[in-house]
Amino acid sequence: MSENGQYAAAAGPRLAAMDALLLPLHAQCEQARLARDARFDGVFFTAVRSTGIYCRPVCPAPPPRRENVSYYPNAAAAAAAGFRPCLRCRPELAPDAMRHLQDDTLRSALELLAEGRLQEQPVTALAAAVGLGARQLQRLFVARLGATPAQVHATRRLLLAKQLLTETDLPVTQVALAAGFNSLRRFNSAFLAGCGMPPRAIRRHHPPAAGGELALRLAYRPPLDFAAMLDFLRRRAIPGVERIDGHSYQRVIGPVESPSLIRVSADPRRPELRLQLGTVDPRAIPAIVRRVRRIFDLDADLAVVHATLQHEPLLATAIARRPGLRVPGGWDGFEVAVRAVLGQQVSVAAAATLASRLVDRFGQRLPGQPEGLDRLFPDAARLADAPVENIGLPRSRAATIRALASACAEGRLDFSGAQNLEAFIGRCTALPGIGPWTANYIALRGLGLPDAFPAGDLVLQQVLGGDTRLSGRATEARSQPWRPWRAYAVLHLWHLAHDTRTEIRHDPAL
Repeated sequence: MSENGQYAAAAGPRLAAMDALLLPLHAQCEQARLARDARFDGVFFTAVRSTGIYCRPVCPAPPPRRENVSYYPNAAAAAAAGFRPCLRCRPELAPDAMRHLQDDTLRSALELLAEGRLQEQPVTALAAAVGLGARQLQRLFVARLGATPAQVHATRRLLLAKQLLTETDLPVTQVALAAGFNSLRRFNSAFLAGCGMPPRAIRRHHPPAAGGELALRLAYRPPLDFAAMLDFLRRRAIPGVERIDGHSYQRVIGPVESPSLIRVSADPRRPELRLQLGTVDPRAIPAIVRRVRRIFDLDADLAVVHATLQHEPLLATAIARRPGLRVPGGWDGFEVAVRAVLGQQVSVAAAATLASRLVDRFGQRLPGQPEGLDRLFPDAARLADAPVENIGLPRSRAATIRALASACAEGRLDFSGAQNLEAFIGRCTALPGIGPWTANYIALRGLGLPDAFPAGDLVLQQVLGGDTRLSGRATEARSQPWRPWRAYAVLHLWHLAHDTRTEIRHDPAL
């Protein structure tokens, strides 16, 4: 096979490229770099020894000579080797390929990093949270990612700051706060060391757009079926909290004393979404960005996912129909969990009605916000002893919501994406009224765990069984070759059932 042919073949499965520093083969990196192939964006970074700069594979700059190029599996590894981020291709925009590592310990540690675990705590605390010693964790990160936990954390902070300096007119002091720095002096020093220039110099290269709007670019590896994502979310939108049409997702966010609005839409020219924010505390920006990326599953590498799923003929058919289908997440894990309980044994439309009543009865009103986006979803403490029967729920389901809320309010259940799937399912199903279907649905949408699989789902059992509906055990067994991407299989099979108009009396999925 020719080198071009090898590259084309590799662009499909693309390797589990990030594990054990397993970059794509050098020739494949070369081809992807020269072709500016967006499918490899974030899968590797190109570092140029003659300039000391690292770039995304899609960088528009003239390609450097091959002998001057080195490849790194992530931005932190390139930064640890002494390179600084490119001002043209902007590595801060690259999707995060590290989110889907198959090593549970490493994935959990990275999730905790993303949630800010090293912001106020030492590496020893991060190591303890994933069951390792600090030295073990350091060795694991260096061996698998090419950078220490502290270097990964520092690179993420600086790249976020670089994006805010480039795309917004936030004052430098607020950018420093958003990036996790309480000292402007330390921020200036770290930024100069990591980016090769002081923060204010960035704006001379990239003056922010006029108008003062706070808007950020969120990139992804194509394809993304944004219309299908909006349609799924629109069917489950909670009036007063969310507003979703054919072009955008809007939501009101807290805190109650200073609420704000966000809007997410697609960029028609680039593989990016546009996140528009109202007035927010700059320290909340990283969490907002992380939540939006999770809702739209922007860090997915569908080539790797599809390489596993396409061996199943049904899934191969579904993927051919909707190659950009991703797993829709939720803004808040507790909200997704309550919504899942409300949806037990009723249709999607009926569950949406119950959710609307719940928000109207127990959610906080937000004076001054636009009509239809003026409520906050009730928190766990509010629902722990609330008379939710009053919205038309059976007593047993109302008791389940109170038990769920109490577990969350007391810290016995949380929705961090750093959790092990089986352990989370066990904690969920220990609560009264929550079975494996509900627990897996929460894990799929509320935590973004890519292997969540509700084997008891009637739609899955019907579409997989054809003329004869499969049992839950048979459905679970059928799914084993699809690990660790079974959540994507769920979405494809749900849509395949809808496309073929499979007639099922109770359809909780669609």
